[in-house]
Amino acid sequence: MTSTDTSTDARNALVALRAEVGKAVVGNDAAVTGLIIALLCRGHVLVEGVPGVAKTLLVRALATALDLDTTRIQFTPDLMPGDVTGSIVYDSRAGEFSFRAGPVFTNLLLADEINRTPPKTQSALLEAMEERQVSVDGRPRPLPDPFIVIATQNPVEYEGTYPLPEAQLDRFLLKLTVPLPARDDEIGVLARHAQGFDPRDLAAAGVRPVAGAEQLAAARAAVAGVTVAPELLGYIVDLCRATRAMPSVRIGVSPRGATALLAATRAWAWLSGRGFATPDDVKALARPALRHRLDLRPEAELEGATADGVIERVLATVPVPR
Repeated sequence: MTSTDTSTDARNALVALRAEVGKAVVGNDAAVTGLIIALLCRGHVLVEGVPGVAKTLLVRALATALDLDTTRIQFTPDLMPGDVTGSIVYDSRAGEFSFRAGPVFTNLLLADEINRTPPKTQSALLEAMEERQVSVDGRPRPLPDPFIVIATQNPVEYEGTYPLPEAQLDRFLLKLTVPLPARDDEIGVLARHAQGFDPRDLAAAGVRPVAGAEQLAAARAAVAGVTVAPELLGYIVDLCRATRAMPSVRIGVSPRGATALLAATRAWAWLSGRGFATPDDVKALARPALRHRLDLRPEAELEGATADGVIERVLATVPVPR
């Protein structure tokens, strides 16, 4: 089989993920696509939405459609860092101390309601997300490959939530928002439940593995071959630099944000069946790749400024390469 055939098969398998997730989740196609892009980029994803819009179900359905190990952590105010990374315990039978791995040792980690736990525990994920390892008792312990964190959170103004540290936010490749469904979609949700759909039994809903580590590896290799013209690199840099000059922004997008937008752009171009990226690819990924990296001035937020609004203005003012 040629490399082209392998790439095509991998693309077909990942595109099939959308249809498979759709067996359990109505709508939210943009969020599903964002999660697939993150898988291609080895990036982590923050999924935000009000309670009850199927954020957790979306991630569980994706995990079921992938032949990968997955673990879920329900973040609570009393969760400790060792509950995430693991800890050293004494084995009385062996008469020695040993390491007991925490739930972070998996391929796809669902961090549910991550902003309901204090910053100390949130920060326990930082090393895992950036270095793909955890250090316990002074010894680094590598995580499996692939390793991706998909974290759900409620909007920060909800009671009992803690803002994520800026350094941790910057480690997420994308921030996806899950809105309330349209009326027709909401009717579709109720119709499924009326027919006996059980969100806790995805196998009964027909969700089956359609892709795995082999397809992911082939897809990532193909994404690495997507061509990006020098003019497009300049466009990405100009967009990110423009956010730093906006009067409503206290801290703009960092160079890490620019590299995240580049990676997501190449993945989207490949998913679209092209071997090259275009300015439209950059525009399509600018909001999810950059919105969580903007720190707005408090007075601007009081006046109604939003991160998405800043990105819209930047996209409208920065010249697009021809």
